[in-house]
Amino acid sequence: MATPEYYIGLMSGTSLDGVDAVLVDFSAALNHCIVADSFTAFDDSLRKRLIVLHQTQSNELHEAALLGNELAHLYAQAVHSLLAKSDKRTINVAAIGCHGQTIRHRPDARYTIQLGNGALLAELTSKIVVCDFRSRDIAAGGEGAPLVPAFHKAVFAQPSTHRVIVNIGGIANLTDLSSGPVRGFDTGPGNMLLDAWIQRHLKTPFDRDGAWAQGGNRIDSLVRRLLEHVFFHREPPKSTGRELFNLSWLDEQLSGNENPRDVQATLLEFTVVSIAEAIRTWCNGAEEIYVCGGGAANKALMSRLAESMPGVLVATTAKLGIGPDWVEACAFAWLARQALRLQPGNLPSVTGARGARILGAIYPG
Repeated sequence: MATPEYYIGLMSGTSLDGVDAVLVDFSAALNHCIVADSFTAFDDSLRKRLIVLHQTQSNELHEAALLGNELAHLYAQAVHSLLAKSDKRTINVAAIGCHGQTIRHRPDARYTIQLGNGALLAELTSKIVVCDFRSRDIAAGGEGAPLVPAFHKAVFAQPSTHRVIVNIGGIANLTDLSSGPVRGFDTGPGNMLLDAWIQRHLKTPFDRDGAWAQGGNRIDSLVRRLLEHVFFHREPPKSTGRELFNLSWLDEQLSGNENPRDVQATLLEFTVVSIAEAIRTWCNGAEEIYVCGGGAANKALMSRLAESMPGVLVATTAKLGIGPDWVEACAFAWLARQALRLQPGNLPSVTGARGARILGAIYPG
């Protein structure tokens, strides 16, 4: 029997809902590798302060430092909750892989910022922490994103089948697992605009099952207008975030006379079409699509994506052994493992970096 190899992965993404945490045993078979999982929600105050920090403001360096410390305490809470839930508090965790909270992602300006204070997290947990995964790829000329395709390749690739893994978080991205080099890139907004729009109009964090969108009538002319954004005409590698796609940008595309529910239906279609078009354009011949991230729980979105890809299997990554809520957190546990083993964590064919690089800053426990 293999010796257990425990790592913790922490992911808080562009949806700004909270922290996904997983305890992973990399010595185990894929469908048994997750020993425990937990979710720690952001409170409204933290979420609002993080959203504000995406834009330039007065005293932003001080606010970023304070939020980094606050996030480190929240990440530590997530770790302690995870270990308590697993009933394995005394096990030897090799390292924590912490993505941190992105507040600026500007590969065009050669930088990316993820808050979290890895040094403080190491102090609070007495464990090795690996963080700041994206900066080295950007330093090597890459986009710094997406990084999860390397993990997708390691655990989901099937040589005889052309698979595409689609992560629908705040931003959607895909990994093309064909017989050739792995391709991966951001496709555009995932849940980000859908969540922001329903929060504005119904004061609810997200559209459960896409029910509000289903009751609206999509505005096809608006879908076409949204897809005119220059991002969708760029060739991969490419990445994006709130800097490009936000409510201010959406408001500029609206006349102001639209029914809010119709706009929600339109935004759902916008997400689906941008993903489907990216697959048709860059993943020709795809046979299977597996979805992870929060969007996998949106029944209306999943149904519409399946309709948009006739003849292609559309399912969630649960079918491959990892629940859709936990794939990204597992990926950052895996990236921490790669760092400690001094092995590359990026794929130059995905990010555009000059070569394979070991990713992450390491803080001893």
